[in-house]
Amino acid sequence: MTAKTMNVNAVVNNAKFRPFHLTVVLWCLFVVLFDGYDLAINGVALPLLMKEWGMSAVQAGMLASTALAGMMFGAMLFGMLADKIGRKKVILICVTLFSGFTFLGGFATNPTEFGALRFIAGLGIGGVLPNLVALTSEYAPQKLRSTLVTAMFSGYAMGGIMAALLGAWLTPGFGWKIMFFIAGIPLLFIPILWKFLPESLTFLVKAQQVGKAQTIIQHLVPEEKVTSNTQLVLDEVRVPDASVAALFQQGRGMGTVLFWVCFFMCLLMVYALGSWLPKLMMAAGYSMGSSLMFLMSLNIGAVIGTAGGGILADRFHLKPVIISMLIIGALALVGLGFNSPQPVIYLLVALAGAASIGCSILLYSYVAQYYPLAVRSTGLGWASGIGRVGAIVGPIVIGFLLGMDLPHKMNFIAVAIPAIIAAIAVVLIREPHVASEPSQLAINSKKKSYDVI
Repeated sequence: MTAKTMNVNAVVNNAKFRPFHLTVVLWCLFVVLFDGYDLAINGVALPLLMKEWGMSAVQAGMLASTALAGMMFGAMLFGMLADKIGRKKVILICVTLFSGFTFLGGFATNPTEFGALRFIAGLGIGGVLPNLVALTSEYAPQKLRSTLVTAMFSGYAMGGIMAALLGAWLTPGFGWKIMFFIAGIPLLFIPILWKFLPESLTFLVKAQQVGKAQTIIQHLVPEEKVTSNTQLVLDEVRVPDASVAALFQQGRGMGTVLFWVCFFMCLLMVYALGSWLPKLMMAAGYSMGSSLMFLMSLNIGAVIGTAGGGILADRFHLKPVIISMLIIGALALVGLGFNSPQPVIYLLVALAGAASIGCSILLYSYVAQYYPLAVRSTGLGWASGIGRVGAIVGPIVIGFLLGMDLPHKMNFIAVAIPAIIAAIAVVLIREPHVASEPSQLAINSKKKSYDVI
């Protein structure tokens, strides 16, 4: 009997949207919701920690950056690890780290303990993001890829909204610690994630886990019959291995550097605003309660910008959408430096959120489509990791600016400059002209062995 050949990548690209896709997106969204929450509580807790522990703005900025430093190392480490041991295992490791150690942060009694716990939590926060993007992107049908990735990633901004609302509601009565205790909730869901979150299909094929791969393919295309004679093949660009060097080969070197610049600038904006927006608005004369509502407005703008940007990107292309959003964001940030009616300020903050957080999320989708599957998590991890350097710099820079007591107009202009630099970098990115080598590897589900085609 002749073996039936099935191209795994073609199956995914051409599949109709089914409940299986929704399951992947929703579980990834759940994880990224708490990932965003865990980071957004910095903005809620910092003003309270400054008062309780007697810290200056510069010291608080340094403390906020401990989690971001962990995120840098986590993104690089876990991005490469996932290309070797699978995305699902790495996602579960990261959830355990960021949820467990953020929860323990609620028991910290001094800045040193707090900073150490936040650094370890940061390893998980940074490591899980590129893998959630890679997993969602890998399972998404080609015509819906940007939409589904950005829809999943909108949970990141929703986590920020949740942090702002719970901060305004709970911290007056329970203090800052309650915010960290809530972060432990995902630990309860780890057994459920282990059962229902699928592993990367490409990883399963390469690891010769044929039965699991066949089951997933049957969910993706129930109209196709997958039997023991079905031969699964991969269609992907040949790369030496999942290494950093591979990111600079086959015409991708300049694009890799430009993506790193984009991530650095976008994440500088994201974390400067996420950590310091309430304090910046308090410096402009608003109360603590009003300032937390500005943080919520920032994240509402991010949700709308992310979802809208993903839909527009699938219709046009990611590149012009990202450039347009960055320019709009820069103008909105400059506008925040001027006295305007409060509704206008809320609108400008929302636009800044759409541009800063929304663009950083769209960049993940752009990078996921730029690199071949074999190095996708590595490419995402290193771009995200380099971006974390900007994330570390952002809160520290704003802390210094606040310590200098400059006009608040200058603070917002300082955050707008990276948006312009990022827009220029995106303009310069060119697609690599690399031909794929179809059907390099195949697995016969009966023999369970690799065959070179």
